[in-house]
Amino acid sequence: MRQHLPTLQATHALAARLAGLARPGDAILLEGPLGAGKSEFARAFLRAITADPALEVPSPTFTLVQTYETPRGPIHHFDLWRLDGPAALEELGWHDLRADIVLVEWPDRLGPLTPPESLTIRLSDSGPESRDATLTGWEARLP
Repeated sequence: MRQHLPTLQATHALAARLAGLARPGDAILLEGPLGAGKSEFARAFLRAITADPALEVPSPTFTLVQTYETPRGPIHHFDLWRLDGPAALEELGWHDLRADIVLVEWPDRLGPLTPPESLTIRLSDSGPESRDATLTGWEARLP
């Protein structure tokens, strides 16, 4: 499914809609080049699922994973940009954390650990504030 997101608010609305569909065990994979809006999408998703519009959501670029307590259980936000490959995920507790919701930026670093039932969101910049989003997965949940 492809969606044009003409404004930042449209990106936030998509993130909020998907946050409403997410449940423990889900993996949401955020793909796209630098500056495509992956961190912005993750921030909006976390703010929506916690119902806290002021939630501080720093990019986990240096920590690699940031955990948030939410009404649906923990959510783990991964930024794998600096990760060498899937072997390093073991040190981060990937297999244990997969029981919860995971948001993953730069999911290509997952390699064979990519969950087959994931929702993949490919973001691309199409203007100053506009983006295109291509969603793959969750066929039974997405209208």
